[in-house]
Amino acid sequence: MNILTLLIFIPALFGLLILALPASLKQSFKYITLAATLIQLGLSIWLYINFQTGAAFGGINHESQFQFVQKISWISLDLGTAGRMQVDYFVGVDGISILLLVMTAVVMVIAVLASWEIKHNLKGFFVLFLLLDMAVAGVFCALDFFLFYLFYELMLLPLYFLIGIWGGVRREYAAIKFFLYTLFGSVFMLLIMVGLYLSVTDPATGNHTFNIVQMMNPANYQQGSVFSIFSHQTLFGIPARVLAFVVLFIAFAIKVPVVPLHTWLPDAHVEAPTPVSIILAGVLLKIGGYGIIRICIGIFPEVAYQGAYWLGLLGVVSILYGALNALAQRDLKRLIAYSSVSHMGFVLLGLASQTAEGVSGAMMQMISHGFLSSMLFFLVGVIYTRVHDRDIYNFRGLATVNPQYTTYVMIAFFASLGLPGFSAFIAEAFSLTGAFKSELIPNWMAVCGSIGILLSAAYFLWTLQRMFFGKELLKGGDSWKQALTGLKLREKLALFPLAVLALVLGIMPSLVFSKINDSVLALVEFTKQMVR
Repeated sequence: MNILTLLIFIPALFGLLILALPASLKQSFKYITLAATLIQLGLSIWLYINFQTGAAFGGINHESQFQFVQKISWISLDLGTAGRMQVDYFVGVDGISILLLVMTAVVMVIAVLASWEIKHNLKGFFVLFLLLDMAVAGVFCALDFFLFYLFYELMLLPLYFLIGIWGGVRREYAAIKFFLYTLFGSVFMLLIMVGLYLSVTDPATGNHTFNIVQMMNPANYQQGSVFSIFSHQTLFGIPARVLAFVVLFIAFAIKVPVVPLHTWLPDAHVEAPTPVSIILAGVLLKIGGYGIIRICIGIFPEVAYQGAYWLGLLGVVSILYGALNALAQRDLKRLIAYSSVSHMGFVLLGLASQTAEGVSGAMMQMISHGFLSSMLFFLVGVIYTRVHDRDIYNFRGLATVNPQYTTYVMIAFFASLGLPGFSAFIAEAFSLTGAFKSELIPNWMAVCGSIGILLSAAYFLWTLQRMFFGKELLKGGDSWKQALTGLKLREKLALFPLAVLALVLGIMPSLVFSKINDSVLALVEFTKQMVR
């Protein structure tokens, strides 16, 4: 069996095992789920180690760019004289998706460790958790648009129930809001997918295809088809390819999330249980960034090039708006949620630059933010499960009560605000370098990005001052002091690797750049070729 297929469907197999076990063994469900994610992590590390780099591989619109490929006919329908409708189970990874797979595997292990605090309906929780794990892995591996869409939509169901059943007081509102926002984007994505299918033919068979790699190749578009780069067809008075790009961008921008499509995120984070918040911030936001790279820029590079200014502007607005909102928060979880909006703005700014430095910085930001946001939300969960409170002003002097916890918070905060030596510094520095170098976006956007870094330092350092320093003044008095003392072994096992990863990627960013470089250069060069 192909190793990518194994990696994708191992969670589903373990989920079926949990379904088959009686409810009386509910305490074993968390260990079974942990075993599934650890196996997945081991497979992803093996993929990373054995992923080959070098100029021998083809460009972005060639299947040779992808490795560990498996392609099997899945749905085949004879259309008579019109040919055959073919949907393939087509999976593979390149330098962009391999790093996101490894990051996802790490985050899922951390999320399972955070799930130890879930007390009711454990079978339902862990089955949905594993279904979500399978869907996320499938999105990063799928190279057939139909398969990609299937996994993309499959993520909605478990997340809706995980927030709506195991969430906070306003969990139903948050779950419905998240579901409707995401569904709004993906429904219109379906229309564009069908339009692309009818515009692209497989050169080997002459039939229409959902193959994403073939959609990236301008030679495979039928002359005069609605999304052909050779045609000038319009829809509603807008060039068809521009409209398709905008619709797909909105679908993925909701996931990122990009201002003004971000309003579901703070509500979902605040009401979601800790493990779901970890997955939302650590993985789901990256699916939006990945979709923009793989689908929007990969299939419509000339539109991305022409619209670089607007992409950069949205990135800058997200950076500043998210940071200013974070400054205004009292709820620690909501503060971190808005910080995610700000930090993901650097991804959009780096991609808008259309430079190797900027795109590499955007990729590093996604990887770095995946680890750091998981660490931050885990840290919020540590105190919330003990005292059921997240108000920043209720924890004054916490450093004297729990110095171990304070140390991890300081590492996470300083790493997130871009302190040199940590991964976020590399990511933001490369994103801003690309923005300054780019001829497509003005330099003031890079300056605004720099201001966003200053604002992130302001809200993180102010939070440290309000929560941890000064005279001990916990809202709950001695009962809180006793509850908040020390860290459990499970919590240390989750936090220590994340802290190490943030430091290691800051000191040795080549662990990321060496794998993504070929794919990034191919993407940038392909975009330039398409606009010449």
